[in-house]
Formats: sequence, C-alpha cells, structure tokens
Amino acid sequence: MKITGRARRLRIYIGESDHYKGMPLYHAIVLKAKELGLAGASVFRGIEGFGANSRIHSARILAISNDLPVLVDIVDSVEYIEKILPFLDEIVKEGLITIEDIEIIKYANNKNE
Repeated sequence: MKITGRARRLRIYIGESDHYKGMPLYHAIVLKAKELGLAGASVFRGIEGFGANSRIHSARILAISNDLPVLVDIVDSVEYIEKILPFLDEIVKEGLITIEDIEIIKYANNKNE
C-alpha cells in the first residue's frame, strides 16, 4: 500500500501517569486508533517538559519524575482523524490536542498484497 497527498496530523500531549479504565491513557488511545482502522499511531516519551500547571517534569537523575510528557502522534485522512475525536474529547481530561493539515510524501508497508 502506498499513500501520498493531503492528510492530517493529530497530536495528543498528555502525562505518562494519565490513565483511562486502569490502563495508561496513551495505550487506550492507540488501541482506539487501531479499532477505528486508522493508519497508525506512535507514542513518544519526553525527557523533560511542562504544561498548563507550569510544573517541570524531567528524566534527569536529580529530578526523578514518574509523570514525564507523552506525545501520541497519528497521521491519517481527515475522515479517519475525525472518527477518533469524540473518544479523545471523552477521555483526555488534562492535556493538549492539536490538528495540522499536512502533505504525505510517502507511506508504504513492506507486505506484498
């Protein structure tokens, strides 16, 4: 499969300690994206950052934190991104959600179809 052209990037900025129904929030988002048939999702763990409360979360040895910043990044068509928005509205209690229009240069998998 090869996809190129206009798309949207959805980014969800949350904390590592955020949970939903007993599981990490980032994991719940990835599972929902898969369930809805989105093209893919990636989770990135930050080494330092701060949000609305201005408290710095850091992975530095002298500032051990169990609530590091987490970014869930999803790229897909407008139609598919819109499918997951009601779920995010329900489960993301604290954080930041952004959407950007982007241009996909190449998206392909190695599976022979």
